[in-house]
Amino acid sequence: MVKRAAGPLMQAIRLDRTSELALPVQIGDALRELVLSGALTAGDRLPATRTLARELGVARATLVECFERLAAEGILETRIGDGTYVSAAVGAERPRQVAVLTPGAARPARLARSMALAASEFTPRLTHQPRPFTTAMPSFDDFPMAQWARLSAKHWRKARHQVLGYPDPHGHAPLRKAIAAHLRFDRGIECDWRSILIVAGAQDAFQLIAAALIDPGDPVWFENPGAIGARNSFVLRGARLVPVPVDDNGLVVEAGLARERNFRLAFVTPSHQQPLGATLSLDRRLALLNAAEAADGWIVEDDWDGEFRLSGQPLPTLKGIDRGGRVIYVGSFSKSLFPALRLGFMLPPPSLADALALSLEAFSPGVPTVVQAVVADFLAEGHFATHVRRMRRIYAERYRALSAALAGPLARWMDPVPTTTGLHTVAFLKPGLSAARLARAADKRGLTVAPIDRFCVEPIGREGVVLGFSGFTPAQIGHATVTLAESLADIEADGARSDMRAGAGIGLPDWP
Repeated sequence: MVKRAAGPLMQAIRLDRTSELALPVQIGDALRELVLSGALTAGDRLPATRTLARELGVARATLVECFERLAAEGILETRIGDGTYVSAAVGAERPRQVAVLTPGAARPARLARSMALAASEFTPRLTHQPRPFTTAMPSFDDFPMAQWARLSAKHWRKARHQVLGYPDPHGHAPLRKAIAAHLRFDRGIECDWRSILIVAGAQDAFQLIAAALIDPGDPVWFENPGAIGARNSFVLRGARLVPVPVDDNGLVVEAGLARERNFRLAFVTPSHQQPLGATLSLDRRLALLNAAEAADGWIVEDDWDGEFRLSGQPLPTLKGIDRGGRVIYVGSFSKSLFPALRLGFMLPPPSLADALALSLEAFSPGVPTVVQAVVADFLAEGHFATHVRRMRRIYAERYRALSAALAGPLARWMDPVPTTTGLHTVAFLKPGLSAARLARAADKRGLTVAPIDRFCVEPIGREGVVLGFSGFTPAQIGHATVTLAESLADIEADGARSDMRAGAGIGLPDWP
């Protein structure tokens, strides 16, 4: 039989034993305030009088008197043989709180200089609601939950000190070994497992790398457009972002050299450029490695969804062909497994390994050991490879469904950019259409459409949107593209009406 919960801890109740107010009155006032403020809600169970008396250091009779008073007021109710609860009537009768502002309460907090300077440049993250066309959304319905539950149960049955203690800040050894094998087989990277460092997602890696390598004002090459999370990490450290354009072959290295030859760090997504989808060509990979060597700089290779190659053979990773020890490879399980894991890893070159390992020891609490152990078994037992192969087929089917719509009903308004990897694709809008207006119109119809310009450090001169397809069935994509077409048609019609009215000399406000 499961023992009932004993109610919340209430040691925040402060008693003044020198006060003229009797202890039952003081306790009653405190409990009444907790109920009226909403901290305790209708139906919440209170601790037993004996338990609460012991915690507050008073006689049980004091609590009995207090509870009886509150019950008489209708705030508490006692259920024979069950306990004391907040009255159900309180839920309907609780008065709304009125905010009381004290002088100076609205004054903005004084932030650290780095945060104050960075705040204006931060780009907020997109909401990840499970609706088309949200990006970076794995197919949750196709995750092998039964195998995951079996592995989880196995590890939770281990000795408590193994699952409840502090994790190794560098990572669980079996997971680091399993990742090393995965990198060797799937990504062509040879490494010692001891060089792999486990982090709480790729964003954690970017924060640690930025803290270790970037001083305020240091030039950082950044793909334009590029990944928002990494950009925020570098901005917070005071980096001087150098926007480098991207074309069909990825980062334009020559353009980067023309803007800043002596860069401190270059951030790239070579397997699947975020967000435009290009693959960094082999000659540019070699040129980037040479540029980093000449500048005595570093390269962060974010392989954020490289497992999901939908067609063709992948090019070798930058890390796999790095002979000068310039590349910090960052990977994550957010897309290949699920984002709630908050589990990633980085593979630094030997010259940086000790510094980044020290950063983990100093700043990172580590990822729960049991989570790492489950992922280690998931990799070692072959479930990860099976899952990725299956998801490649599923995502390819979903991409074909979206491509058919982009080439058919949506072709009137959009020029799609083909992709061979990943969980999303990009479509540029025909002249005269606004991506921001499309995003707002789509949102009203229950769709998520991300404008490309939110990924940009500086404008690229074209209006476009990012469309995620991985988390949605072909049928859902089909319905969503019809809705998207309706949004585009409305925007086009609004534009036509605007032109007609402007031609007639009627002044119009700016469109929102």
